[in-house]
Amino acid sequence: MFSDIGALEVVALVILAVLVFGPDKLPKVIKDVMQFVRKVREFSDSAKADIRSELGPEFKDFEFQDLHPKNFVRKQLLDNDELGLKEIRNGFDFKEEMSSVTDAVHGRDSGAGSGSPGSSGTPDRLRKRDGLTPGEAPPFDSDAT
Repeated sequence: MFSDIGALEVVALVILAVLVFGPDKLPKVIKDVMQFVRKVREFSDSAKADIRSELGPEFKDFEFQDLHPKNFVRKQLLDNDELGLKEIRNGFDFKEEMSSVTDAVHGRDSGAGSGSPGSSGTPDRLRKRDGLTPGEAPPFDSDAT
């Protein structure tokens, strides 16, 4: 529960507690806090038991941690392969898809890389044109106007 609290922080909390409550009242405060924590845990456990008993025997393996969205998605989609998601996820090569998209954007052949830019039959939009033919209108760029 408190795995991210270091030793120095625990010492600082103990010193702060001694300063706030005093050394004579500190044991009683600790005892009261522990009783409160026990009562909250008992209340939580009894509420969970009541919910499980009300749900019936078909929910005997129900865990409340499964209601957390991250755990719910993991259990329903990632661990459960009724939809065939593992096959789709394993068949998808992200690096290959990104390289093909990059090649398409730059106008390169997405094969072995042996072709020159623009050799796939599509115009290379990044290559500068030599000039306009007489009577040809300049290209229109809506972002530049």
